[in-house]
Amino acid sequence: MTRDLELDCLDQLEATPAILRGLMCDLSVEDTEWKPEADRFSVAEVLAHLSHSEWHCYRTRLDRFMGEELPEFEPDEAQMYRDLYRNANAEDAFDHFEDQRETNVEYLRTLPRSAGERRARHQQAGEITLQQMLHEWTMHDLGHIRQIAELVRARKHLQAAGKLGDSYHLKP
Repeated sequence: MTRDLELDCLDQLEATPAILRGLMCDLSVEDTEWKPEADRFSVAEVLAHLSHSEWHCYRTRLDRFMGEELPEFEPDEAQMYRDLYRNANAEDAFDHFEDQRETNVEYLRTLPRSAGERRARHQQAGEITLQQMLHEWTMHDLGHIRQIAELVRARKHLQAAGKLGDSYHLKP
């Protein structure tokens, strides 16, 4: 299928694992478990969340979009699953996420662009289309890429930058 006949966002969704891999290339296990504060997520927990939401939220919704007429979706919030993400192994979570993402993008590339108009009812947002969900999925990815980048900046580089880091006001 040529790219102009595909759904939007597929290239960005496909790129996410490589972007994350680049951000994590110099992290130790201790770095991936570090949290800036007790109530914040570590890199490992963010990756566990991405892995969990890839199937539990996004693939489930995708299958329902394609298999049902106007399915109803509940909101999905990471904080609801916080205990599931505790003590996550970053590499295992990332590998699982990467495998699921590859499967999902391969499937999405088989769908015609018109599938993007399929509709569902979201309990908070109201009626949505599959294409709108793909844009939200991409925003979800980009938000967590930013979150991991801030954790890496704070953990690996801020102190090592010495006085050059003083003007940075990180909020990981």
